[in-house]
Order: sequence, then C-alpha cells, then structure tokens
Amino acid sequence: MKYELIIVRYGEVALKGKATRKYFETTLIKNIKNALNKIHVTHKIKKEWGRIFVYTNQISESIDILQKIFGITTISPAFQTQSDIASMSKLSVNILKEELTEEKSFALRVTRTGRHVFSSQDVAVKIGNELVKATQANVNLTKPDFELFIEIRDENAYMFTEKIRGAGGLPLGTQGKVLALITNPESILAAWHLMRRGCAVVFGTTNKMDDKLLNSFISNWNVPIDILPVEAHGKNLYKKLNEIAFERNCDAIVTGHTLYENSYNALSDVKLLKKYIEYPVLYPLISMKTNEINQKCKEIGIQL
Repeated sequence: MKYELIIVRYGEVALKGKATRKYFETTLIKNIKNALNKIHVTHKIKKEWGRIFVYTNQISESIDILQKIFGITTISPAFQTQSDIASMSKLSVNILKEELTEEKSFALRVTRTGRHVFSSQDVAVKIGNELVKATQANVNLTKPDFELFIEIRDENAYMFTEKIRGAGGLPLGTQGKVLALITNPESILAAWHLMRRGCAVVFGTTNKMDDKLLNSFISNWNVPIDILPVEAHGKNLYKKLNEIAFERNCDAIVTGHTLYENSYNALSDVKLLKKYIEYPVLYPLISMKTNEINQKCKEIGIQL
C-alpha cells in the first residue's frame, strides 16, 4: 500500500501560551513549506490541534527533509480513513495482511480525540479480532512483531506503523538571531545547538574554515544562507564581530570553544572575548568532551 500523508508532531511548541503557540506553529509550517518547495515537492498542509498533516505523493523525499526541520519531534508516514469501526477495520487488515502470519504477533495502539460512540479500548478489541480472523496472528501487547498505531481525530482516523525521530527543539527563527564564529567543523556544531533552540544564524567565517563543508551543512539542514567573511585577527577580530553583530541586529555571538581540548587556549580566548565583545557570548560546547563532540558531529552530518 502507498502512504497518503505524513503526520508531523512537535513537542515544546505545544507547551507555549496560546498566542506564542500560534506564532510558533505558523513559523514551523512556513519552514516546512520552504524546505519542501526548495526540492520541488508538491504538497498540501493541514493543521489541527497538536498535529500538522503533510499530504504528498513524494513521501520518501519529504521524510528526509522533515527529519531535519527544527521543532519537529517525530513524523509518521500514514494512511487515512473515516473514523467508523468498519472503515478502520478494513484499512487495518489491508495494512497488515501482507505482514502478519500465524507465527507473527501484533499490537494495536489506539488514541482518540473528539466525541465518538466507542472508546479506544472498543476499537482495539474489535479491530484486533478482525486482524486475528484475517491473519491468524497472535496479539502481544508487550513485545509484538508489528505495531499498528491508530490515531482517531473526530471524523478521521490515521494509521501508521512507525514514529521517526525529528530534530526536536524550537522552530528556526522564533528566538532571535545570533552571530556564529565559524573557525572549524566543531563551531558549526555550536551553531547547530543554537538553531535547535530556534535562533536564526549569521555565519561569520574565517580563512581557517572550508566553505564547502559549511555550505553542505546549510543545505542539509534547510538553513537560510547567511555567510559573511571575517578576515581579521587579534583585536581587529573582536572589532569586526561587534560590527557584524550590530549591523545584522544579532542578540549574541556563538563560538565552538571547549575545555576538553587545548583548555588553556580556550580559557584565554574566553577571557579576551569577555573583555572585547560587546554582546553576550555563548559557548554551547564548553563542557562537552571531544568524543561527545565527534559523535554529535557525525550524527548530524558534519565531517571532521
């Protein structure tokens, strides 16, 4: 069977107040549209309380993009039907009939929002019985071979078999702007941590940095290209950073300093930054060990 849509879930956004939540959701949807349009994916987006639904025929390409949009916690390629028992039973059997045999086991995970004449438990029991009849498979709620999730929302029901992890955090562009001093691959990771917290980023690059690596990261993570060269040293470097931060209306400066490698030099640099930089300076990697940094860089696609 061919998936019809992708369910998008978000975490921290849902914890905000009403006005803030609306702004965050609007920003997240805009970021999704921009990312999908960038690779020419035809799509339609629908929003309901706590969910964003992306309808597209290009499911695989869309999943790759959605996994790297900040603010999204999980996504699920899904099927849709009406929220009556007969329709849900028919679709459930169609989804699992090729996967289940009498040697296999399954579990139904049912959630429900809205008013219905049945409970979530009623759905699980009735559809479970239909699946047993159709496949002779066993029910195992602890360690099943297959899980089918059924999310009932008013008149519609959505079914899926997996929850794919997203980038999490907050939608990019909801938390101000920072200037990231990019001197090595690790400093790109420092910028990534601030982007995951919703900050737009201006990348200030020195001649020590490989532009191809940075451009690859920006493309991979659907980040707007905003790169400025910072060709300066010593006190001139601090002066240049202050100028760029002022001109680009940045709220802080981010660096990739860490205490676990060349810690003496790092502390010396931090002291000078504190002395000469007129903005708050953030060090998201300061307490991370080298192996932790390397692992995280590998995880998000930064080549060291």
